[in-house]
Amino acid sequence: MIKIAMIEDDLELAEVLSLYLKQFNIEVTNFEEPFLALSALRLQKYDLIILDLTLPGMDGLDVCKELVKEFSIPIIISSARSDITDKVSALKLGADDYLPKPYDPRELEVRITTILRRFNKSIKNDETNDKKIFILDEEKKEIKKDGNFLKLTAAEFEILSLFIKREGFVVSREDIFENSDILNSDYDSSGSLAVIINRIRHKIEDNPREPKYLQTIRGMGYKFIQ
Repeated sequence: MIKIAMIEDDLELAEVLSLYLKQFNIEVTNFEEPFLALSALRLQKYDLIILDLTLPGMDGLDVCKELVKEFSIPIIISSARSDITDKVSALKLGADDYLPKPYDPRELEVRITTILRRFNKSIKNDETNDKKIFILDEEKKEIKKDGNFLKLTAAEFEILSLFIKREGFVVSREDIFENSDILNSDYDSSGSLAVIINRIRHKIEDNPREPKYLQTIRGMGYKFIQ
């Protein structure tokens, strides 16, 4: 479970975002006041912070400065302030991303995933790589299962690589197309993506009809777990 601290005084927005992100195994704790958030961050570990700039009692840029000085946690600014100066100032202070309101919650989820992957804070087992079942070597274009190389086509390698990098996250069909150099929406006109997923399962699963690693999440996409 990914734990996020949100500093947002719009409680309705905070609730909407919290409910949306929950389906992606992301738990959000919202703090309406920045001083409460700073106190909580000193006691509880969080993986990422979502910070509004217009807050009671303390300007968001000052909060950002304090967060960067005291904690090593990635920060996404979520603000309705459209002045480019605010954006530049926030990024210069050390924020990792700036998302102007209003925005689609799905975009927030994608940005969270990207930043956490960059910070190596995505869902992982505590085991080291040599104890993992699947090992991805992007430079060599190789994937091993239990130390044995998998024989994959280019499309199979690309898709399985995406699943491994987003281990524990739901990956939608749209995510696959957006992150693919080989596939596009036209390519899947005859269900080609489903065919590739099926081929991957036959190569990685003990029982492809009851997949253990590459699971279908009905109405949402796929989730890779090892």
